[in-house]
Amino acid sequence: MSSNQEEVMIHPDDVVMLLIDHQSGLFNLVKDMPVADLRRNVTALAKVATLLKIPVITTASVPDGPNGPLIPEIHEFAPHARFVPRQGQINAWDVPEFVDAIKETGRHTLVIAGTLTSVCLAFPAICAVRACYRVYAVVDASGNWSQMATDLTVARLVHANVIPVDTFAIIAELQQAWNRPDAMEFANLFADHMMPNYRLLMESYGKAQSVVTQGRETVMDAADSPKN
Repeated sequence: MSSNQEEVMIHPDDVVMLLIDHQSGLFNLVKDMPVADLRRNVTALAKVATLLKIPVITTASVPDGPNGPLIPEIHEFAPHARFVPRQGQINAWDVPEFVDAIKETGRHTLVIAGTLTSVCLAFPAICAVRACYRVYAVVDASGNWSQMATDLTVARLVHANVIPVDTFAIIAELQQAWNRPDAMEFANLFADHMMPNYRLLMESYGKAQSVVTQGRETVMDAADSPKN
């Protein structure tokens, strides 16, 4: 990646991933996207963070109350994630330990997802920009109580110089290239999480390759029939 590209594109070595308030109770409030899709997207972020050794910081809002616990997939697939508890603060950026955990990484690009989008994602994202971080908000790994609320929040984020993105885009930008030894792991991420139909493409390509190396299994015309 050229120096000019680094000014506008994400570099994995400078990223910290913040997964905020992805809690079972709050997921019940999500109405702007299917909760199953939200859960898959959050899990994909946890997996890519582990794949690329990106630091992950999590937190939860009153997890012993109706908001519920964090969904288990986050720490299951990102076992290196650091959990920072809160004492009732709505905005995670109001917790000094949370901000300090980010500073300790020495990184300056934040990839943030949080439920609900208009609060748990937006508040710390806007504050992080003011603190001179480069901030990407993963909207389809957050979830909100209405589509209108999400549309208004994205407008507010853009106005505050936060960059709104989707899960597929952020993972592809972190991947950077297909000519890498772990390329199939990225392909599986896309197929297992964001784009299930991508698995069909992979299967078709695999079959085409087997025809090249092993020959066709179907006799299509008389010219191909074995001679007696």
